[in-house]
Amino acid sequence: MALRTGTLGWPRTGPKREMKEALEKYWAKKTSEEELLAAYKSVLEQGVKDQMEAGIQVIGVGDHTLYDHVLDWAERFGLTSKRVKEAGLTGLDAYFTQARGRDGIPALDMTKYFDSNYHNMVPEVPAGVEPKLTGEVERFTSMLSWAGAVVEGSSSSVAAVVLGPVTLAKLCKVEAPLTFDGLLSSLVGCYVSLLGEMKKACGTAVREVQFHEPWLVKTDAKSASTRAAYEKVYSEIAKAASSHGFAVNVAVHFDSVDAEVYEYVVKLPVQRITLDFCRGTGMLETVEKAGFPADKELGAGVVDGRNIWKNKKDAQTMLQRLLAVAGVDAERVVVSPSCSLQYVPYDVRFETNMSETLKEKVAFAVQKLAVVVDVAKETKKEANVAALPAVKIEDNVSAASMTAAEEKMLTRSEDFVTRRPKQIKVPAFPTTTIGSFPQTAELRRIRLAFKQKKVSEEEYNKVIDEEIERVIKAQADIGLDVFVHGEPERSDMVEHFGVKLEGMAFTQHGWVQSYGSRYVRPPIIFDTIKRKEAMTVREFKVAQKAAGDVPVKGMLTGPVTILNWSFCRTDVSRASQALEVAAAIREEVKDLEDAGCRVIQVDEAALRERMPLKTEDAPKYMDWAVKAFRYSTAVAKPSTQIVTHMCYSSFEDIVKFIDEMDADVLTIENSRSGNEMLAVLADYGYSKDVGPGVYDIHSPVIPTQEQLVQQVDRLKASGLDLARIWVNPDCGLKTRKWDEVVPSLTNMVAAAKAMRELITSA
Repeated sequence: MALRTGTLGWPRTGPKREMKEALEKYWAKKTSEEELLAAYKSVLEQGVKDQMEAGIQVIGVGDHTLYDHVLDWAERFGLTSKRVKEAGLTGLDAYFTQARGRDGIPALDMTKYFDSNYHNMVPEVPAGVEPKLTGEVERFTSMLSWAGAVVEGSSSSVAAVVLGPVTLAKLCKVEAPLTFDGLLSSLVGCYVSLLGEMKKACGTAVREVQFHEPWLVKTDAKSASTRAAYEKVYSEIAKAASSHGFAVNVAVHFDSVDAEVYEYVVKLPVQRITLDFCRGTGMLETVEKAGFPADKELGAGVVDGRNIWKNKKDAQTMLQRLLAVAGVDAERVVVSPSCSLQYVPYDVRFETNMSETLKEKVAFAVQKLAVVVDVAKETKKEANVAALPAVKIEDNVSAASMTAAEEKMLTRSEDFVTRRPKQIKVPAFPTTTIGSFPQTAELRRIRLAFKQKKVSEEEYNKVIDEEIERVIKAQADIGLDVFVHGEPERSDMVEHFGVKLEGMAFTQHGWVQSYGSRYVRPPIIFDTIKRKEAMTVREFKVAQKAAGDVPVKGMLTGPVTILNWSFCRTDVSRASQALEVAAAIREEVKDLEDAGCRVIQVDEAALRERMPLKTEDAPKYMDWAVKAFRYSTAVAKPSTQIVTHMCYSSFEDIVKFIDEMDADVLTIENSRSGNEMLAVLADYGYSKDVGPGVYDIHSPVIPTQEQLVQQVDRLKASGLDLARIWVNPDCGLKTRKWDEVVPSLTNMVAAAKAMRELITSA
């Protein structure tokens, strides 16, 4: 008998990025709200149809979103930020203002969603708020009804995907005196009411509710208070679900569940527990040792939802061990991906340029469904468990072996205090940007034509060089102190390097959502990584010649970010792969220096992204990550300034490791977080240069000079040495328009000059 199959979520992008097109047309006022929602419905229905036709029996529906699912649930429960409420905004105006901001109303903060490369919004919950269901719930129940209509008459059914109450409350930023416990207590009633609304709207079309609780993999889940929260909440939810005829599935993903947590999770009064057997090292062993309760079903997340390898045999082996050793009856098992499939591209069949050899090994979301179905059909209980092969699980914590000579190559020849005076001279509050400038339609056209070999390299370079010169002139006119070349030759900060490295492959349509309408195409690491040629030197020379005496930054992507924004090999550790990339970046740093580059930025935007979610494993990851960065940069001369940039994430628990990276300048996204990370750096005693982002590049809002003066002035309260403060935007400017960038940077430079004058006069 074949095991049952299920899913936990689906790519929100659409097969060919239909959601991106629909959103950006709506924001540009080229389409109506009705047209946007029609596209939203169409993409959802297509995803359900794809899953139904693949033979999935329990289809998870409800995580489809116009921007971010965390923001969706905050809005459904009335957790709207105070500033948006005070502005009187409602509906999509309120929703997109929280996501993107508007004049005078900053957007919500963003952070990485657990250890994925997806960004979620951070809901702000005002003190005194009374959560309640809002009209936004109707969009959720409509999704379920649409999906129910698609599967009607088939062997598939719909399971509602709901962000669990504990995870949602933990992801919120609450205003004192409100606490996590207070918020969670007030949210339970919303979840109970939600079940009633689902029953009224969907009838028998939905029989199962998946409550996604990834917080259960965190170390915090072992605490007595978090255990008590889960036990109390799910006791109430289970009663309400039972009264409406819903089965409850608590789905846990992104890592293994600690043994202490497993012990109470399997006792929750729910019908199914879905576990991730593809991340972390102990989930299979924990279930084998403790067994699985006879009164529950097991959702077996044995097909990796975070990587693109088929790994069918590994999935079958894990399932065989569960059936044989854990004593789980086949009738009580539902085979599924380890998490939502939103983290992988849509369909590998679109990849007409991918080698057949590689394509045979790869599974995007549509192909993952086939793996799930095949594993469920073909896996049989194995009596001789000892004969089963070892299972390969992605190794994110083991250190890479280094020779004594390589260990010596991790340290720069002089310490920061000694080398900093030898580097470029800049005024107080020096101004710069993070790297990229707006990418025009003409740039995208010429890049595509060059890839398709429709224009010569000479023609292509001519257009690129003219754009570099344009960017340099714009920066000179604005009055920036350190220039960048603008990256016109790059469609992506990882792809540009990957195509010049051996061992990496790229897709044509392998898009994955990063946030909102921002999609990325992660490369695929399939072999040993080596540098084939210089990757950035030619463009740097063009830019520096145009800039004259003003320093131009050499722009590189760091080894950990290249790794974390790629689909990696599973047959060797991530640490070993990081060192391979680091060796290539080290060669590039040396070549840039030889070409006259005085400032080299090595971005580690994703340093924290894959940091393990368990406290005890994090230092092991950070150890090899820091070594990879230092290996790539320590070759620099003392007179060369090394800069690094980090994107939205919390630094409280990694500031020690950031300091150990030994970069001369650290630039960070900061404008949405109220300078919280600066306070963390100051409390730690961080003594190197810092460039906190002073305005939000993810928003189309142009900050005024007055607003930027206020923002720069607030830096004085951070506790950092003002002589070490740089002034820059939050991140690269590629996604913005020139008519947004020029006035924003002009106002930023004016604000920095105003602060210089204030300091001088004081």
